[in-house]
Amino acid sequence: MQEQNTDTQEPIARRTIRSFVVRGGRMTEGQQKNYEVNWAQFGLNLVDGRIDYATVFGRESDVVIEVGFGMGASLVEMAKNAPEKDFIGIEVHPPGVAKLMMLAKEEGINNLRVYCDDAIEVMANCLPEKTASAFQLFFPDPWHKKKHNKRRIVQPLFAEQVASVLKIGGVFHMATDWQPYAEHMMEVMEEQAQYENAAGKGCYHPRPEWRPLTKFEQRGERLGHGVWDLIYSKR
Repeated sequence: MQEQNTDTQEPIARRTIRSFVVRGGRMTEGQQKNYEVNWAQFGLNLVDGRIDYATVFGRESDVVIEVGFGMGASLVEMAKNAPEKDFIGIEVHPPGVAKLMMLAKEEGINNLRVYCDDAIEVMANCLPEKTASAFQLFFPDPWHKKKHNKRRIVQPLFAEQVASVLKIGGVFHMATDWQPYAEHMMEVMEEQAQYENAAGKGCYHPRPEWRPLTKFEQRGERLGHGVWDLIYSKR
């Protein structure tokens, strides 16, 4: 991955983990058709480099970035419920991207765009610096085994990368249903000088009403599973 040095504009080589592991990326014939039909309207390409939000959406607005939206239903719902905002989803799972675009098309949504690429590369090469109003990371892979904890996306370097695309006062919102991962997120974020915990130091945040309750989350609640939200604002 290449990251730009903002002082010299020379690329800096930086070794990072990938944000997700692709599992079951093969699409059905129907998903492939939806992908191809809708990409021209909703798709953004890593190879096109740095984008301008006003150019992409045709207006100035608050822009929300979400990484790992799964099959896209909750992100589409958020975009539908907040037409005054614009949303960019980043997901490496092609069937999920196809599904999101199909849902957005059915709902007549035009304030949503999507990358089918690794978030680390998109953040480094495509997203404008210090501009987004929110960055969302909901239910990422918790990598349960201790020996795999280093693969968790929420690490100090990732928190810095998120801060680089957020404007001052922008928020980094995370949610997980795995308590050890929630504790890991808290430990990482509380050490970041450029963030402030919106709920108070060391505290989790109640689920905001605007974050849709997913089917996955509803099932977990019925089984007595907890969910932890963390919201940090950029200083």
